[in-house]
Amino acid sequence: MARAKAASVSTPRVTTLKKRAEYLRVRKGARYATPAFVLEAKVRGSEDRAQHANEPRFGFTITRQVGKAVDRNRIRRRLKAAVRDVGPAHARGEFDYVLIARRAAFDAAFDALLSDLSRALDRVNRGNAPKHGAQR
Repeated sequence: MARAKAASVSTPRVTTLKKRAEYLRVRKGARYATPAFVLEAKVRGSEDRAQHANEPRFGFTITRQVGKAVDRNRIRRRLKAAVRDVGPAHARGEFDYVLIARRAAFDAAFDALLSDLSRALDRVNRGNAPKHGAQR
C-alpha cells in the first residue's frame, strides 16, 4: 500500500470534466482525429476560468461499441497516462479537452499514442486560440 501511495504522489493528477454540459460545450470547438482517438478542444468562458484554476481539464469518452468494460477501462487508463505525460508540455490552461476513444487505442503502441496526442493538442490549440482583449 505504501508503494501505491508513493506512486500517486509523484504522478500529477489529470483534472477531469464532470458534467454533461461541459462535454457538450466542448463539442462545438476544434476537432482533430487520429486512428486511436478524436480530440475535441474549446476555450473555457471567462466565468469558468475564474472558477477553475488555470490548468487544462480533460474528459474521456469510451462507448460500449469499443469493447467490454475491461477493454474500455484499459483504454481510459492508457489515454489518461498519455495525457499525464504529454499534457503539461502541450495543453493550455484555459482549454477544456475531450478525448473520444477508438478501438485502435487498445493495442496501439504507447509511443504512438504520445506522439498522436502531442500533435493533436498542438493542432487544436493553434486553430482555437483565444483572442486577447475579446470578451467570451
